[in-house]
Amino acid sequence: METSNHNIVTVSQIGSYVKRLLESDINLKNIYVKGEISNFTHHKTGHLYFDLKDEGGVLNAVMFAGSAKKLNFNPENGMMVVACGRLTSYEKGSRYQIIVGSMEPDGIGALYIAFEKLKAKLQQEGLFDPAHKKPIPKIPTRLGVVTSPTGAAIRDIINVSGRRFPFAKLVLYPALVQGEGAAASVCDGIRYFNQTKSVDVIIIGRGGGSIEDLWAFNDETLARVIYDSEIPIISAVGHEIDFTIADFVADLRAPTPTAAAELALPDTEDLKRRINNITERMRSQLANRCAVYRQTVSRFTASRALASPQNTIDDRRLAVASLYDHMEKDLQLILSNKRNAFVRSSSALEPLNPLAVIKRGYAAVYTEQNMLVQSTKQLTPGQSVHFKLSDGNVLAEVKKIEEQPKGGL
Repeated sequence: METSNHNIVTVSQIGSYVKRLLESDINLKNIYVKGEISNFTHHKTGHLYFDLKDEGGVLNAVMFAGSAKKLNFNPENGMMVVACGRLTSYEKGSRYQIIVGSMEPDGIGALYIAFEKLKAKLQQEGLFDPAHKKPIPKIPTRLGVVTSPTGAAIRDIINVSGRRFPFAKLVLYPALVQGEGAAASVCDGIRYFNQTKSVDVIIIGRGGGSIEDLWAFNDETLARVIYDSEIPIISAVGHEIDFTIADFVADLRAPTPTAAAELALPDTEDLKRRINNITERMRSQLANRCAVYRQTVSRFTASRALASPQNTIDDRRLAVASLYDHMEKDLQLILSNKRNAFVRSSSALEPLNPLAVIKRGYAAVYTEQNMLVQSTKQLTPGQSVHFKLSDGNVLAEVKKIEEQPKGGL
């Protein structure tokens, strides 16, 4: 058989290629498939293995244990379901299959698909972002409730409020919680409380029911009204296993209306215990501080300065007198040293004193302007001069000037 002109691939390469094709197709990454369950097996690992079939074909399916735990029904053979997952292939078996992430009975399949699409849209817009959620007040005094005035939810909330924190004022906004107009009615309640600023926190919700009964709380407009509310909102819709869009957008989700009231309102007995604990701590701290102050006062009272102030004053006087004596002695020593230094300096300067030269028989000649005469050129005949001697001055007149030849005496 001639093969030189053909590309030869292995069976494994074909399987890998097909797998890549399936998993790269965006339309097959999040696909909803409707079919009847057959060949159902619940493996001991928790994984579910089954087929989805209709009159035209069969699709292998697997649902891993993590996803299977979230199911709110028990799958079984013959049940019509809508499964959401991604299509892939099992290379070794050369067959494609769906990895199921979530699944609902077919009776509510259309609503479930709508729920998932709206959830994905709002999540992408950031309406579920925890950073946007407002804290619930620790001790609200006014609690707003948007629910049916005749339903079990309001009765449960009233009972919890009376038991836990009867000091809180409950304000009911009667609203439809099921059927046509229910979502708009709940929106009106939230807007009313935001406009009147009459409550500290809002609870919206109702008791349990089917997905159709709870559908009003999956409304997009209601989700945006909850998101825009300036007052914190607790969503309490259905039972613990029920989740609605309102739960994801609200600042806090409660599994039931009863739980919502417990989350919103503090327990009076717990508050009393906390207040008592705070009071005891304050009393203990105050007692400790008073004890410290008493010890300080006792030390002051026992001190010699306060017990006998005159003795303290006398001690200080003696200390001052001693310091004065030391200072006087030091000052006398400094003055003596300075005086001796002055005498030594005067003795060293004495040979340079012109008066000392005059005492040895010399005289200093000054003009009438008291200028020292150092040369005959400063004088003229008839000019008055005076001689300074050691014991006085002599006034004289220049009669004649005789210049001494150079080199002569």
